[in-house]
Amino acid sequence: MNISNEQIFLQQHIAASLCDTLAGKKALVRTFGCQQNEADGERIMGALVACGYTPTDELTEADIVILNTCAIREHAEQRVLGVIGSMKKEKEKRPSMLIGMCGCMAQEQHRQELLQKSYPFVDFLFGTDMHHRVPEIVQNALNSRKQKQYVTDAPHGEFGVITEGTPVFRDSDYKARVSVMYGCNNFCSYCIVPYVRGHERSRASADVLGEMRSLVDGGYKDIMLLGQNVNSYRGDKTFPELLSACASFDGEYWVRFMTSHPKDASAELVQVMAQHPRVARHFHLPFQSGNDRILHAMNRKYNREQYLEKAMRIKEMLPDAAITSDVIVGFPTETESEFLDTVELVKTVGFDMLYTFIYSPRKGTVAEKMVGRIPHEEQVRRFQYLSDIQDAIAQTKNDAYVGKTLRVLSDGNFVGRSSQNKIVAFDADVPAGTFINVEIKSAKQYKLVGELKK
Repeated sequence: MNISNEQIFLQQHIAASLCDTLAGKKALVRTFGCQQNEADGERIMGALVACGYTPTDELTEADIVILNTCAIREHAEQRVLGVIGSMKKEKEKRPSMLIGMCGCMAQEQHRQELLQKSYPFVDFLFGTDMHHRVPEIVQNALNSRKQKQYVTDAPHGEFGVITEGTPVFRDSDYKARVSVMYGCNNFCSYCIVPYVRGHERSRASADVLGEMRSLVDGGYKDIMLLGQNVNSYRGDKTFPELLSACASFDGEYWVRFMTSHPKDASAELVQVMAQHPRVARHFHLPFQSGNDRILHAMNRKYNREQYLEKAMRIKEMLPDAAITSDVIVGFPTETESEFLDTVELVKTVGFDMLYTFIYSPRKGTVAEKMVGRIPHEEQVRRFQYLSDIQDAIAQTKNDAYVGKTLRVLSDGNFVGRSSQNKIVAFDADVPAGTFINVEIKSAKQYKLVGELKK
């Protein structure tokens, strides 16, 4: 699954050949969706910079715009389509501007067909395993204005690549993302990710650790290990072993990871977190539903009891850790009593934050064909009911920090984040990327407020 050195050298050659032509031109990459998409966006921009472009955040300045898309929910897709539609007038004013779309939406056949039919002003589209070909794609778009699509039609188990040695243009000089694995083998019944990201494939640990070392040596302070199911990493080390190695470099930094699948969240992983102070005290562990029948219908591969056992292990072994999670309300056929099972699980665990989503059918997934859709009004009611309960829990959790002193990494502008990923506001203008100690004086549901402690 590794892209060969010969292919990488070819793309480097194409990029170098474009530098004179594109000198002074500007590029905009707009990313939607998850942290993995953000990491992909940094590599796409890295390739554009290698071609001679200068980054910009302004659409009206951009000579090339690439929309890096998300397909996890219908709302996300409609938002992207709205942005593309709004760019038509800009394209009419500046016909030389290139417009491209990539990411998870680009991998969906019905979106490819829609783009070709309804958005012919878009110059190119490329799938999730084509990032390494960005220089070639740009070169072709400059030479021909006929829309071209670079998307594999291979089935899930046969597409998806690993690319090493491509440039990265990071959007921060103190926070960084490191992808350790790609794709997904779980096929949750509601989820499109396996179909648009390919099957699981893990980077060699030497490549991950080499990237980690360069980031630590370069002064990065908050480094996140990424994967669709990051603790499903299956390289030449286990994920706990990889995490331990990533936390063992000399230097002042935190290493985080997301997202974890409960079936692979092992006791060994929690032990590594407890042993290494550089591993951030934050565990994101999505549970999606608190009812066994719904979990089975979701194809989540664990039950309520197993999830609670893992969550309680984290609370016992990492008492200073924050636990956050994802949950879906209004899944097809979910009854009121089954929804209340979810509510009870939320109360039992006591999450610091809960990302609550109303079920959204995804074309091509198993759940799309399920009968027993929950009316939208009822989904919204359940969403609000659970959100109100979680807000109260979050307030209680944050109240417990009052009077304590937390290590905080400043983001500038009088705000930063703790090891627990808590937003912390403080009373001093501290440069971004600086570790400080903050004594917490008050708490809101999702923010702590304190004073700088000398």
